[in-house]
Amino acid sequence: MARRLTAVLCLTGALTGAAAPPPGATPACSIDDPRLAELSGLVAEGPPGVAPQRYHAIVDGGGTARAFTLDPAGCAVTGTRRADVPVTDVEDLGLGPGGELWLADTGDNGALRGSVRLVVLPPAGPPRVHDLVYPDGPRDVEALLVGDDGVPLLVDKSTGAAGVYRPAAPLHDGGDPVELRRVAQVVLPWSGTGGGPLGAAGARTVTGGGVSPAGADGGRAAVLRTYTDAWVFPLPAGGPATADALVAALDGAPLPVPLPGEAQGEAVAPDGRGALHSGSEARGLTAAAITVVPGAVSAATVAQAPVVPQPAEVPEYRTYPSWLPAAGGAAALGALLIAGAVAMSLHGRRRRSR
Repeated sequence: MARRLTAVLCLTGALTGAAAPPPGATPACSIDDPRLAELSGLVAEGPPGVAPQRYHAIVDGGGTARAFTLDPAGCAVTGTRRADVPVTDVEDLGLGPGGELWLADTGDNGALRGSVRLVVLPPAGPPRVHDLVYPDGPRDVEALLVGDDGVPLLVDKSTGAAGVYRPAAPLHDGGDPVELRRVAQVVLPWSGTGGGPLGAAGARTVTGGGVSPAGADGGRAAVLRTYTDAWVFPLPAGGPATADALVAALDGAPLPVPLPGEAQGEAVAPDGRGALHSGSEARGLTAAAITVVPGAVSAATVAQAPVVPQPAEVPEYRTYPSWLPAAGGAAALGALLIAGAVAMSLHGRRRRSR
């Protein structure tokens, strides 16, 4: 109870625009493995009530479907789960009811793809591949939620109102793409949390998602994150987290969890203790990293939780080009290199003038 109360008190900092990490938020690790520099999706796996036994993670990009397994104690890579399935731009990772990993090959920076793909990697056996098409044209998506019934939801990256999509028919492996149906939209409340690559627009840009595991301490929730915050949408107690239940939860009022100062936060994973694990890509000289916020989900499910209603009107944000965060990171690194070169040049001139 003390942990939950601490979380409730500290998480309300988002309402006042607090930019400092909430008390109790602790760095889990920095990730030195260059293969994980563009950490974009995260799952915290383990039994209810205890610390995760392992992380699973994916990186932003294309090639071949692959997920990394990490030791939570130091985030060293301990294994991989992969399949010879081509992917274009994997952006998020989900955990299915049978322990299968769902890779969301849904990134579409230029909104040009005719279809997107979900690749399911089971603990054993062959992969499953599900191709999908949007009813209202291509869009960039970085958040995946997988229900207890094995039905996925995709949440797009549009600023202002983020569309929520689910398959309109049962998924199948191969053949024509299954059409998605827009079933809801999420309008995130205002946040004054600092950090992230896009300022105010980044605070309402959905970059990742996750679902609490069955039996989690303190209850379950659907979680969406932006570049600056996680937003915890509580689920009804006792029932399964089906796709229908997740859609209903996303229509409600979420609890804000500030995640300030992350270089480019794109991953979030609830665990079986009611904690959140947040992942950020490497940017410039800052390594990819994972941070833990204890009690974050538990704080959203208690009576009188300080949840924040979604705005009645969609904020007037223009959707920015999806390549902008990466360009901003590259520009920052370039500026550092230029500054270093100028400093070395000036130092050399001073030495020659002596």
